Amino acid sequence: MKYVVTLKDRTYEVEVEEGQAMILDEYEVKAPAAAAAPAAAAPVAVAAAAPAPAAAPAAATAEGTPVTAPLPGSVLSVKVSQGAAVKEGDVLLIIEAMKMENEVAAPCDGVVKQIVVSQGQMVSTGDTLIVI
Repeated sequence: MKYVVTLKDRTYEVEVEEGQAMILDEYEVKAPAAAAAPAAAAPVAVAAAAPAPAAAPAAATAEGTPVTAPLPGSVLSVKVSQGAAVKEGDVLLIIEAMKMENEVAAPCDGVVKQIVVSQGQMVSTGDTLIVI
């Protein structure tokens, strides 16, 4: 069975089979602010499992309000373009997760400064998608 467990702003995807547990993925719940302190060891007992390597940052993001992924999935479509004016609540993009389409809305009014992701790209919770 697979479980998603959140402990102290860290989320772990854990698979448990017949008394053994293995961490499949680990990621932060929120977008990292500045240089974060190294995370302590996970308080979950696991049998010879290591967290997956973190993805390298794609490119420097523009200054502004980052819109982050609320869940892991695949970017199904991007509904805005760079330079577009958006209002709070406008749909910016759609993420597909577990065969469901999830709309990601603008958290504030503004202008789209940067689109960090593209259609078909896989994202994890907390990844920056768009900067307003």
